[in-house]
Amino acid sequence: MSERRTDTERGPNFDLAVEEAKPKIKEPPLYRVVLINDDYTPMEFVVNILESIFGMERTRATQVMLEVHTKGKGVCGVYNFEIAETKVAQVMGLAQQHQHPLLCTMEES
Repeated sequence: MSERRTDTERGPNFDLAVEEAKPKIKEPPLYRVVLINDDYTPMEFVVNILESIFGMERTRATQVMLEVHTKGKGVCGVYNFEIAETKVAQVMGLAQQHQHPLLCTMEES
């Protein structure tokens, strides 16, 4: 006759349920799009940029423009890398087209 083994005799891993590891999803980094002040670009041009490219209302665009003017730089928005890069390129393109030295950069948030 064969000998029967009980569950406890089979070892500690007999009834162990294996749980699948869930991958941890890391959010992509965000980037601030920043306008840098200069002494030549008209304030109205900056307000128009903030309205047309960043979709700001006139009041908010004026606030950001004044921040750029008084503090030397101002944040236009926070975006993922591709959108931030596109916004910077749009601002720089319009500034060059209108022969303004306006500088726009992006920095990791």
